[in-house]
Amino acid sequence: MDSAPRGAAYGQLPVIRVPLATGVELDVAVAGDPAHPAIILLHGFPESHRTWRHQIPELARDHFVIAPDQRGYARSSKPAAVSDYAPDKIIADVFALADHLGRSTFTLVGHDWGGAIAWGAALTRPERVERLVILNAPHPYRFQQTLRDDPAQRRASGYIGFIRNTRIDRSRLLAGAFGNRIVQRLAVLAVGRERAAHLDEWSQPGAMTAMLNWYRAAGMMTPADDATPAPIVSQPTLVIWGMRDRYLLPVQIEGLDGLVPDLTLVKLDAGHFTPWAAAGAVNAALCDWLRIKGV
Repeated sequence: MDSAPRGAAYGQLPVIRVPLATGVELDVAVAGDPAHPAIILLHGFPESHRTWRHQIPELARDHFVIAPDQRGYARSSKPAAVSDYAPDKIIADVFALADHLGRSTFTLVGHDWGGAIAWGAALTRPERVERLVILNAPHPYRFQQTLRDDPAQRRASGYIGFIRNTRIDRSRLLAGAFGNRIVQRLAVLAVGRERAAHLDEWSQPGAMTAMLNWYRAAGMMTPADDATPAPIVSQPTLVIWGMRDRYLLPVQIEGLDGLVPDLTLVKLDAGHFTPWAAAGAVNAALCDWLRIKGV
């Protein structure tokens, strides 16, 4: 059984504990009327459901909002093997979570790594993902193309190799220093309570290793072969892109309409962490698009 709703450690959203058929348990923030259409929000690295703290109240007006701490993050389950963080297993969590909450179809929203999982889920089970919203997360085929063909994107993605190969998380002292460097990167916008929340989540036993294992388990660094058919996303899709992203360059959205026929593209004067760094613009784009699409 799910636990009774409780307050998040450093937030105001009610969180329930949800056991999934995939063998993990996730902390999940829920909001809104369960009778409303479901919308699932997937955060990226190195965050949690609080990535969506500015979107959830807006979306909850006419949606049942489901925002998990994905496997390996915060207080959700942290399986031990690197292979437990392969994208197909994380995608399976998304559908298992929807099943557990009685949702056969839903709108899926993802940022960063959550966006990568959202792309994969939409391609894997298109009959269940009715609409797709992506924030600064590249279509997998386009990402592979740019790693092969675009030197600037290869340089911008150099951190991935470091994360995959580092053993910094094996040392408590070094892991703490690594975490603090990430905090410093976010400090301009993530101060006070949010800074404390990040430190609390990353200090959970096994959390630093689990978060890095998402990168270690992924196979996204293999360059695309032009002979391989490009996967086409069939759902109505909104892509919101912070054009000042230093890690995922604007080249990622070039030619995207060829991979996503029903595409709405919104460009923002923002960096990578658009859900909270450009919350007002994101909310406007997201809510307007959902209204146009009839949900």
